Amino acid sequence: MKYPKEYLDEIKNRLKVSTVVSKSVSLKKRGKEFVGLSPFKNEKTPSFTVNDEKEFYHCFATSEHGNIFDFVMKTQNLKFGEAVKYLAQLAGMQPYMFSKQDEEREKKWNEYKTIFSQYVDFYHNELLKNENYSIARDYLKNRSLGKNEVKKFKIGYIEKNPSFFETLKQDYSEQTLIETGLFYLDEKKKIYVERFRGRLIFPINNISGQPIALGGRIIENVDYLAKYINSPETNFFKKGSNLYNLDLARKLSNKIDHIYLVEGYMDVVGLSKNGIDNVVANLGTSLTEKQILTLNQFFDDIIICFDGDESGYKAGVRAAENSIKELKPEKQISFLFLPDKEDPDSYVNKNGKANFVDFTKQRKLSIHQFIFSHYKKQTKNNPSSMAVFEKKLREIANTIKDDFIKKYVLEYFLEKIDELTPHSKQNNKRIYLKKTKSLESTKRYFQESQSLTGIELKEFSLLYLVINKLDLLQENIHLIENIKLFTEFNKKIFSMIIEKLKSGSLITIQDLNLDIQLIEKINKFAPIKYILNNQPDDDQKIIELIEDISRDLMNYDLEFRIQELESKFSVDMSESTFNELKELKKKQNLN
Repeated sequence: MKYPKEYLDEIKNRLKVSTVVSKSVSLKKRGKEFVGLSPFKNEKTPSFTVNDEKEFYHCFATSEHGNIFDFVMKTQNLKFGEAVKYLAQLAGMQPYMFSKQDEEREKKWNEYKTIFSQYVDFYHNELLKNENYSIARDYLKNRSLGKNEVKKFKIGYIEKNPSFFETLKQDYSEQTLIETGLFYLDEKKKIYVERFRGRLIFPINNISGQPIALGGRIIENVDYLAKYINSPETNFFKKGSNLYNLDLARKLSNKIDHIYLVEGYMDVVGLSKNGIDNVVANLGTSLTEKQILTLNQFFDDIIICFDGDESGYKAGVRAAENSIKELKPEKQISFLFLPDKEDPDSYVNKNGKANFVDFTKQRKLSIHQFIFSHYKKQTKNNPSSMAVFEKKLREIANTIKDDFIKKYVLEYFLEKIDELTPHSKQNNKRIYLKKTKSLESTKRYFQESQSLTGIELKEFSLLYLVINKLDLLQENIHLIENIKLFTEFNKKIFSMIIEKLKSGSLITIQDLNLDIQLIEKINKFAPIKYILNNQPDDDQKIIELIEDISRDLMNYDLEFRIQELESKFSVDMSESTFNELKELKKKQNLN
């Protein structure tokens, strides 16, 4: 029995390859890819790569290659069906059991998505072509939206007296059409009515890009009608499980690590028109844990950006208390509130993309900062009010599911409370570490050492050994003469020392004519000196240390060359590049 293609595609769309692989392999970001130690072979250096954009993993050590289904089958020794069940659960989907109910559901799903596709296409094309839709076109023009935005988001317009129900009824039963939520029965007139008549419609797509619901915006001022309405919930559409524009925004997650979450469809369209495409909207309900979990699959930082009015602020508070539960060590949730009477659409249209991005950097608050700030505003400077304040913050912190984040968020809240009540510190039982100021010399040393790269420090260690053991290394010149350095200045010094040592004459450190400041710098920052402290003056030990440094520098060279070839291979994927890369990986593992 075969799984429906749409079911498998849904799993792949919901899960990044890196998300699945990172469950069993420790991955590090390198450019557009992730690298890690191969799960198919014991190795010392990474030969395993993951490319989320191209949706595959590749192991250069073993030539293993595939998608998320292949990876789970090979690493967990599962059959395909078992791998599908595991990944469906990871993606938050119901298992497909091949029962009669599943088959019936699949049939209904195919009808549902076909009806929605026909409906969206028809009214989208009508908006583009029908000259009688001038009221809708004028509205879009006044909102600074043109054909590009209409086409990108497949915006449509439904006239006040539409008749598309009759067209669809030729192919589908009335019951099937009613179940889509696009129509309802007017009990008095005994006629079927299109729910979104007289409105602009914004198709709400699932993660695979198929329309499953609509958002509708009234374009004439009618007091008794809601400005925005959404499709009712159906068997295939749950408001709290979907996000507007996620199907397009998720494709950017390989390049951008943050996503804006806004309130309205026009906010999404307006930001996108101004070059900010990493944006989604919730669907007229409070932000749900499921929506946060979905965004966490693709982005590391969720920036919740609501309107700069009272209702936007209240929605932000509700969103913060709901979403903090899903906070994780490697993820961030931030809040951005716009100036009063501004929404993301109006703000970006007035000020442009660059200003909006700058405003984000300057004004966004992490979720714990926002929650503390909100409840602090409501707290008076008396014991009763402070007690309520602390109790509320403890309750919020305790809703966090991840124990590590829970611990540090609670500590943050309590430390901020103590800053407000400094006189109570001596009486409470919390333990505080005494902070000591670093000596100026220690500060300077730290600042100087921070400016040095790891490879520079490794080279300093080599130079430290050489200039302090000139007699030993002159006798064993073969140990160092072929070592490759990478920092230009160190490379020149090392080359000059090698030439001196090769001269055959006995030399001392004075014969090297090295700048005294350079010698002081090497002696000061070479990490190797801490290993040699309190060690006996053993020539064999020095030789072993030099061999270790030589091996580390060689591995650095190999890793650098491998990075270059991996970048090249991700573009051309030629056999010669692959073979060269494979040989370097083998050589790297031998070291």
